[in-house]
Amino acid sequence: MSKSALVFGASGVTGWSFVNELLNDYPEKGIWSKVHALTNRPLSQKQSQWPDDPRLDIVSGIDLLKGSQEELEATLKEKIKGIEEVTHVYYLAYKAGTDMQKELEEAVAMWKRSTIAMDHLSSKLEFVVLQTGAKMYGCHLLENHPTDYLHVPHKESQPRLEQPYHDMLFYHPQLDWVSEYAKDKQWNWIDTRPDIIIGFVPNQNFYSLGTVIGIYLSLFKEVNGEGAECPFPGTEKSWKALSNDSSSDMIARQTIHLSLKLDESAKGEGYNVADEKTPSSWSKKWPVLCSYFGLKGTGPSSSAPEIRKFIKEHMDVWEKLEKEKGLQTGHADSPMIFPGFEYFLMTQFDFDRQYDMTKTYGTGFSEERDTLTAWGGVFDRMRKAGIIP
Repeated sequence: MSKSALVFGASGVTGWSFVNELLNDYPEKGIWSKVHALTNRPLSQKQSQWPDDPRLDIVSGIDLLKGSQEELEATLKEKIKGIEEVTHVYYLAYKAGTDMQKELEEAVAMWKRSTIAMDHLSSKLEFVVLQTGAKMYGCHLLENHPTDYLHVPHKESQPRLEQPYHDMLFYHPQLDWVSEYAKDKQWNWIDTRPDIIIGFVPNQNFYSLGTVIGIYLSLFKEVNGEGAECPFPGTEKSWKALSNDSSSDMIARQTIHLSLKLDESAKGEGYNVADEKTPSSWSKKWPVLCSYFGLKGTGPSSSAPEIRKFIKEHMDVWEKLEKEKGLQTGHADSPMIFPGFEYFLMTQFDFDRQYDMTKTYGTGFSEERDTLTAWGGVFDRMRKAGIIP
């Protein structure tokens, strides 16, 4: 047991699965001797739903932007026992916000400070992973997404976004900085690129599509009854658009695999991460998700309610359900949730944005997961945690 992992952003929609997979000995027993889970907000082992494992070290309350570099390193050294033994760093921290310039500056600063700290504090460091995403391919630009030089299926070898969009994306300065900083370091590094992330979060999250859809479909069933038709709450174009789901479990598995298998020749490379080689669409996925809750998923309709509006209008039903079933409170409609993000994701992403998965699967990774396995796993955990009935 020679490897020790540190997960930045461990309670987030991706980070949770990294800790879970590591503690469940992915890819095999005997690799991971310690798993340090860094969270900004307090999180108990019971609340986390992670295995009760002596290898787990939950460290809460470290603000990556607070104080000088030296002060941050002193805090990390004090709070993380055995930090000098860390071999693998999975950087999944993200401070969401609505001010784009501030978000960019903070994202770059957090990444720089964390990486420098780990480089200084652990002489055993072997591998660092930065998670970026589909914004590398301009998907967030919606109707302005470039089609003249970025084409589907999106390959990691495609060029970067051109101006004016290049300088608006914080991935670019993060990658430029680490490319220069790490070029003579002994440790290796890559970036991984999921699309919209489907995962379980134990506490409120700025945007977790899996959480919101799980709550929405549970509530829809309570209001409309078992077997009710549930129309897709998006557009005809978004219903048909192709993409690759990126469930947090598969992101974690593929990333851990890459961090253990890749050699120096892959230093600084990007890798798409997703559930399957073949893309899908909401027209295939929505009926599957609805069937999990005993509903009949149908196509887009003018009668389809807007998810956030439906939840707000039926909060009395949900609060009654929370009391009757002994559910956790505060998940259905919280100030922590970015208002209307699910409407944005399910209506505005109305164009093909599928990935070419050849590069990742070419490294020896072979597992694929279908919609029910990926999303159903999230809903199962939400039930176990008492977030949905």
